[in-house]
Order: sequence, then C-alpha cells, then structure tokens
Amino acid sequence: MLELGWLSAKLFFKGKLIRNPRFFLKQTTIGIAVGFLLLVLLAQAPIPFYIPIILSSLVTGMIMPFLFKDFKTK
Repeated sequence: MLELGWLSAKLFFKGKLIRNPRFFLKQTTIGIAVGFLLLVLLAQAPIPFYIPIILSSLVTGMIMPFLFKDFKTK
C-alpha cells in the first residue's frame, strides 16, 4: 500500500499521473472555494467556531467525488 502511494506520488511530481492537469486544478479550486466560502459564511453566525469547521469540511468532502467523477489518470 505504501509502495503504491509512493509510486503515485513520484508520478504526480513528474507530471505523468494526471491526464488533464487543467481540469484537475479547476476542480480542486472549485472544491476549495466552496469549502472556504461556506466556512466564512458559517463563521459569521453566533455559534462555536468548531461547528463551521466541521460542516464546511463535511460538505467539501461530500462534493469532491462529484467534482472528480470525470477525472482520468494516465
């Protein structure tokens, strides 16, 4: 398992893992922006700060599979 992760990391940093890097960057940016926006909006509410962190992390984790459903590797 560690060897598979190490091999994938080496291919990623060599630029040989991702078929379309622009698509990967765009989808990652969208996911981060949604999570950050949700965190900022929820942090304005008069609730403890750990609740917006948990909710924004949960929502961001839930939308990532939908953002990367068309993601292709080499």
